[in-house]
Amino acid sequence: MAGTSRVNREVYARFCGRLEVKFLRPTRRLGTPYSYAKDGFEAMHYNLMTDQLGTQLDPPAHWAPEYSSIDELPPTFAVRPLVVIPIVEQVKRDPGYHLQVADIQAFEREHGPLPAGSVVFVRSDWSKDWPDPALSTRTPFPGVSLDALKFLHLERHILMHGHEPLDTDTTPTLEGEAWLMHNGYTQAEGVANLDKVSPTGCLVEIGYPKLQGGTGGYARYIAICPSTWTQGISVGEVPDAPLPKSERPLHWDEAAGTRVR
Repeated sequence: MAGTSRVNREVYARFCGRLEVKFLRPTRRLGTPYSYAKDGFEAMHYNLMTDQLGTQLDPPAHWAPEYSSIDELPPTFAVRPLVVIPIVEQVKRDPGYHLQVADIQAFEREHGPLPAGSVVFVRSDWSKDWPDPALSTRTPFPGVSLDALKFLHLERHILMHGHEPLDTDTTPTLEGEAWLMHNGYTQAEGVANLDKVSPTGCLVEIGYPKLQGGTGGYARYIAICPSTWTQGISVGEVPDAPLPKSERPLHWDEAAGTRVR
């Protein structure tokens, strides 16, 4: 696909909110941070308070220790057919709307059967209100019903689904997520920019850190779309090797608690 496909650079988003300075800092040697001037390089120390933050991948071990942790997921997760099912109009009428089996069946009547082994992202446009910090605690929020999850996995045999909010559903017990995890299924959370991806015809590349025994992990989902797709960028459209030099060098900002330009 190299040279012929378009890569949507905005299919993922970081829902990190306001990180406190203590979460990350320059790596130190004997109490003194490495510096470009003295050591020729700099490095970062990360103190991750949770693996359940932002755009993420939930392996089943998040709830069920007898199933795979994030480092035990097979490499076959890396690239899969992508399907984007919209529930935008339903959410406009009901902010707490959850994807139903009928929505999936209606989608299939228009676009054809869901491919087995595919990744199905549910587009609600919930993420368009980010970065409002209140979004992470807003209720109600759109979700995916348990019946829809069972249909997707047991009838259509998809690999995994993903949704824009930071939880699967609004039930008191998170019944959808509980069912997924306790049956060996994985899911994506905090996915964004699905309005920029075709409902069918694309692939999704899934990248995540292999944290040993990890019960979740920050992830990056990139849609690889046909060359006719207008969103995103193609190989050769931007400089990538070597990468461009910035006129504003990266530097540590104590107030921001991270490196900035």
